[in-house]
Amino acid sequence: MYRGSGPRIFPLIVIILVVALVVAALVSVGRIIFSGNSTPTTTSQNKETLAAAVLNTGDSRSVRWTVRGPIVADENFRSYQITVSPTSRIYVVYSGYLDQVVSTKTLNNNKKAYEQLVYALDKAEISKTRTAKDEDFRGVCATQGVAYMFETMASDKVDQTIWSSSCKGSKGTMTANAAQVQALFVNQIPDFKPIFTEIY
Repeated sequence: MYRGSGPRIFPLIVIILVVALVVAALVSVGRIIFSGNSTPTTTSQNKETLAAAVLNTGDSRSVRWTVRGPIVADENFRSYQITVSPTSRIYVVYSGYLDQVVSTKTLNNNKKAYEQLVYALDKAEISKTRTAKDEDFRGVCATQGVAYMFETMASDKVDQTIWSSSCKGSKGTMTANAAQVQALFVNQIPDFKPIFTEIY
């Protein structure tokens, strides 16, 4: 009696489906295992982004250096910023945590001068960073010493931020020598008068 080919095809279909599911499962497991290796690539891309931001000399670009003193009473708290762009150099001293402006010095700049500064920053390895135990800049180096923040900006909007401090327990994300970066910025301001007695 003829029964057709149905019973023979059915086991073959089941075997093909099982093999397909096993292959799909192996591919998924492989992706999960090897995705752990993508973290260094992401870190490298972030560093390249910072380096590109530093070396970008477009008209809307600028770099900013902030120095903040110890965390004290609002009346005694001091900080300052030096912002350099292809067209200007601005030095601002602040009082208190609400950034009340104490003094401002504004100077002209040119693209060639800006280019020299950002390439000097690049040679000072400003773009090399590390992962900090605490990524938050607030409250670091609270009782003595100073904290530093370096930012790159496009049209006055910050796009990259790294920081460091003179305190051993708060090294921050910036690995460049803070004193060297400090010198590059303060040398942009003729007759610069520091507001802290010592810069580390």
